[in-house]
Amino acid sequence: MSEAEKTAFLREVLTFWDKLTEEEKELLKSNAQTVKYKQGEHVHSGENDCVGVLLIKSGELRTYILSEDGREITLYRQEKGNVCILSASCILKNITFDVMIDAEQDTEVLLINTAVFEKVCSQNVFAENFSYRIATDRFSDVMWAMQQMLFMSFDKRLAIFLSDEISKTGSETIRLTHEQIASYVGSAREVVSRMLKYFEREGLVVLSRGAVQVLDKKKLRALI
Repeated sequence: MSEAEKTAFLREVLTFWDKLTEEEKELLKSNAQTVKYKQGEHVHSGENDCVGVLLIKSGELRTYILSEDGREITLYRQEKGNVCILSASCILKNITFDVMIDAEQDTEVLLINTAVFEKVCSQNVFAENFSYRIATDRFSDVMWAMQQMLFMSFDKRLAIFLSDEISKTGSETIRLTHEQIASYVGSAREVVSRMLKYFEREGLVVLSRGAVQVLDKKKLRALI
């Protein structure tokens, strides 16, 4: 990424950019580097791993927590143009739980050094407000994930997930394994497989190796 491209991307993603001093802009630019992660690669591994602030240029990152029995519970996923700030959770002093972040696809990010981003936030109220707004938005996603797991029946949760995926990808074929879907909806693979087979019997989907094809979107959404 050229310096001009870096500046343009920072300006696009960091909405407080025009509120920074020239010195602060230069500090962020000089301490931002392009990093590429392979699909499945661990990006962040809990409280002892303060990677930095990630500005997603391409690909997708998944943030999740681990249950005591090792089950992955997906909190949210982030795509191009999103800012991943929990990878620099050491900045946010009141965060008391560990999150894990993986690359769901080959992903390219602009990584801003944690100490530098923290310094800019301490000097500039617009940068500080931005960081807390992003954190608040992510915690809203976390609360939605928890609400689904605690208060929704599993058929409804799975129907929401499938509907969201076809809206997101624009395709009625969802190319995910039952194991992957289980990690996204915070359940066990066996439970996902049983419910998908039920959906198949009801004519909502057809199952194949590594994919789920939605046949009746209207009927699926009626479950939500």
